[in-house]
Amino acid sequence: MLYAYILVMAAVSYAIRALPMTLIRKPIRSRFIQSFLYYVPYVTLAVMTFPAIVDATQSPVAGALALIVGLAAAWLGAGLMPVAVLCCATVLVSELALV
Repeated sequence: MLYAYILVMAAVSYAIRALPMTLIRKPIRSRFIQSFLYYVPYVTLAVMTFPAIVDATQSPVAGALALIVGLAAAWLGAGLMPVAVLCCATVLVSELALV
């Protein structure tokens, strides 16, 4: 039974990669589909990252506060390192305050 699961997963993974190459030969002209495909990696990363941010701390409140601070800092133009430091400091302070 395990080999059947592995075979099905391999077939699905192969089909996802092979079908677009074989079925779509012309350039994609639809602006909607182009913009959809452009944002797929960002949405996938966000869907995997945001729940992990909240669950990585001892308290979900600390993770949510760090998320809010990080989004605000990034919105205001801070780079990756300052955003990471601000988020870590926010978690540290809020974890100490909540204990």
